[in-house]
Amino acid sequence: MSSHSDGSTKAIFYALGANGGIAIAKFAASLYTGSGAMLAESIHSLADCTNQVFLLIGLKEAKKPVDELHPMGYGRVVYFWAMMVALLLFFLGGAFSVMEGIGHLKHPEPLSSPVVALAVLGISVVLEGFSLYGAMKEIRKISHGKSFAKWFRETRQSELMVVAGEDIAALAGLSFAFIAVLLAVVTGNPVWDAVGSIAVGVLLMIVAIFIVREVKAMITGESAAPEVHAAIKSHIESHPEVEHVINLITLQWGEQLMIAVQAKMRQQASDAALVDAINVVEESLQRKWPQAKWCFFEPDVLAGKD
Repeated sequence: MSSHSDGSTKAIFYALGANGGIAIAKFAASLYTGSGAMLAESIHSLADCTNQVFLLIGLKEAKKPVDELHPMGYGRVVYFWAMMVALLLFFLGGAFSVMEGIGHLKHPEPLSSPVVALAVLGISVVLEGFSLYGAMKEIRKISHGKSFAKWFRETRQSELMVVAGEDIAALAGLSFAFIAVLLAVVTGNPVWDAVGSIAVGVLLMIVAIFIVREVKAMITGESAAPEVHAAIKSHIESHPEVEHVINLITLQWGEQLMIAVQAKMRQQASDAALVDAINVVEESLQRKWPQAKWCFFEPDVLAGKD
């Protein structure tokens, strides 16, 4: 398993452990207090646990060996599971929370033992913060100093992106729920609890939409991260055998990478020498980028110049 996969798996287990404990505590508190915001948060945490299981399934399936029907392997299956997670977050987490909040707006009920709800929400913030810390720790290892927003836009690690997005949404949702329950206690008006449930749901749907947009781009087929693509081109042109790169295509395939090069080669003594020169470049690429499992190299000339 690659270091990137190791980092993603660690972040997922951080999140699964934290959300499992949070979900149990929230469900117990929602039943005890009758809080709609707390129930919305309970469903959110349960959805998060399911999401992390989906991501682990995706990482496991991505390791399946190449077969006749899948000559380039199963690496991109992680994108399918990431999309499933985003949809689950939108519908089970977000839409359900909004519907629950609307129901409580129509039929508001006073909270029972709101102190219990507030205590559970406070503990949940600590546990969710631990999960986010674990995800951000892994992101810092691979982001090369990028801001989180830029890393989120450019990353090709869908599973780590989903975990980080979920954790951020969870912390914000917990804050909304805490404020809603607190306002319901202070004002004596249970409508605030319903408003909190709706706010949590809307937040989850917004985060899910951002995740769907990024994962859609990965499923469609994205190049390697911009700095990796540029480094590969520079590396190829640094070889004395290569005069100029005409075209370079990189395609992220899960953790793995496909490289297709069209380049003008310097004059060689024979066809065999040309093949040897190409092999030298390909081998150096795969040494420098071990994730580049496929490398296709086409010697060519620039139209109208040769």
